[in-house]
Amino acid sequence: MSFFGSEGKSIDHDKAGEWTSSFRKANPNKTIAHFFGRDILTDILNQEGCRGIRFYYGSDGGVAQLIAVGADENENDQLDENHIVADEAHACPSSCSQPNILNGRE
Repeated sequence: MSFFGSEGKSIDHDKAGEWTSSFRKANPNKTIAHFFGRDILTDILNQEGCRGIRFYYGSDGGVAQLIAVGADENENDQLDENHIVADEAHACPSSCSQPNILNGRE
């Protein structure tokens, strides 16, 4: 299989709300979201051969982390010294949106 850059699609807001609600119920008092700024995401996407971004879940001393890395057309992570691996996303809670269907703070 190959990546083309068109993978993924938009989903209904209510369905997204159901999914995030289900996650919050299964993981009370845990990180519910991460925010990466445009610049680091653009830097990853602009790397030669990058077709999209793969996100990995991680844990640093029990604190949820989200790691972003470019992926090429062969579905491989771009991990050599010439490519970016991003971390230090801002976590929610603490850096959260105003109350909405996705964060359950309605």
